[in-house]
Parts: sequence; structure tokens; C-alpha cells
Amino acid sequence: MTEHDDDRVRAGWAPFLQDGRRVVLRYAIDREASPHGESMSDALGTILSTDEQSVQVMTKRGVMTVPRALIIAAKEVPPPPVRRRGPAAP
Repeated sequence: MTEHDDDRVRAGWAPFLQDGRRVVLRYAIDREASPHGESMSDALGTILSTDEQSVQVMTKRGVMTVPRALIIAAKEVPPPPVRRRGPAAP
């Protein structure tokens, strides 16, 4: 984070970030600590809880806590597609 990140106006940002909603969050990560030098990552899942500092999301890989100050973009997404059964075995 830079010294100006605290100056960003975030009040009321992304009001859909509520418990039980399925979302994808794009958030900043430490480029030097990431395995391939990425500067951003995504969390796709259902929101478990939110507060002024963070959003907790249940993803396929487990619970992730994303600091709100690091969230770059957020979007509500539809439920996952229903898996169809393949053709019956002979």
C-alpha cells in the first residue's frame, strides 16, 4: 500500500457486500511474496461476514479474509452452474 491509500474514500463502497451473497473480489497482494510475481488475486465465493476492516469469503479452498483496503474491485455473481450428469454407462 502506498501512503495515499488511507485517503481513498471508501464509505458506502460496494453495498452489496453482505453476508450470504456470492461475489468475486479482486484484491492487491504483495508482488514479491507471490509465486509468479502477480500483483492481484481473486476470491470467488460466498460472504460469511463483513465489517469495516475486512470481508470473509468461503471459497472452494476454504475461508479467506480480505482486508477492505486491499479490495480493488468487487462484483456479485450468480450461483455456480448445476453439474449435469453424463450419459448412462453401457
